[in-house]
Amino acid sequence: HRDLHSFPTRRSSDLFIIVCTNCSMRIRTRSPGELAAEGVGTELRLSGDPGRVRSMTGYALIRQQTSAGELTVSLRGVNHRGLDLHFHQSSEFGLFENAMRGVLKQHMARGHVEIRVLLERDGAAEGSAYNRDLLDRYITLFRQACEDFHLESTPDLNAFFTMPGVFENARAAKPLEQAFELEITKALTACVEDLNAYREQEGHALRAGLEEEIAAIENQTRQIAAIRAESHGEFYHRLRERLSELMATSGISESRLAEEAALLCDRSDVQEEVTRLMVHTQELRRILWNGGEVGKRIDFLLQEMNRETNTILSKTSGIGDSGLRITDLALATKANIERIREQSLNLE
Repeated sequence: HRDLHSFPTRRSSDLFIIVCTNCSMRIRTRSPGELAAEGVGTELRLSGDPGRVRSMTGYALIRQQTSAGELTVSLRGVNHRGLDLHFHQSSEFGLFENAMRGVLKQHMARGHVEIRVLLERDGAAEGSAYNRDLLDRYITLFRQACEDFHLESTPDLNAFFTMPGVFENARAAKPLEQAFELEITKALTACVEDLNAYREQEGHALRAGLEEEIAAIENQTRQIAAIRAESHGEFYHRLRERLSELMATSGISESRLAEEAALLCDRSDVQEEVTRLMVHTQELRRILWNGGEVGKRIDFLLQEMNRETNTILSKTSGIGDSGLRITDLALATKANIERIREQSLNLE
């Protein structure tokens, strides 16, 4: 029941009735003050050590000597809604791609990750040569182009050696065997562990910034609750005076006036929204403390918090100085929520 609202009963201000405006369901409960005394809206105390929180950005590179030569593996990660793996490697590593994907999925949950793999085979320098005939054709074409376009330029040998097929290994490379999978996955595991260590450092810094924003929301929510408590009696006093005037000067029935008064109370009282905002804020703090895959859960919770804040703003318009003070605090809370959302986009 999403649209719940509370009204104090006539007999006791400590007894409230929760009414769902969608299905008219009614629940008797204690006052928000008694609920707060049991922990709702109070500072959340978390024990133990906080869990790991990772960002989705980072870079790691590792070089290892293998049976086929020196293997270089690098990983670069940025934020993404899911786990998006992009391999940049020669076709000789295609045999091991599924195993490499399995390693990455074991260590990562979200992020766009670029994987680059390079193998420098043993003895490659001794067996290297250049294709003389192909190089001669490139140089001939270069000079012909200079003559056709009346250009004065000299060939750059370093540039020509980068052309496909010019600089090559004179000895045919031996294809990698299935046994090489163990070596490449070992190197990839070491690389992803380095990447996660970097991502955890950045995640720790992000969590510290988010906790500051959460503390600000908690403080502002407590101020809203205090202002609401201070102005509650005055509001009901003005409402009774106005109802007395209407009953004396108009022909509206007492039952109709009571319905309108209940509706006005519902539209002006922000206790339900304040209580839910406190609960959501505590849950946000708990999610960050527990760690793990927090990004999507935080995003959903922020939507709920933003909805409660918007409802507070809509209810406090036009109720005097107290409403203006609550409006300022609610706008500040929306700014905090938006900053949390921007920073949490980079959390795994």
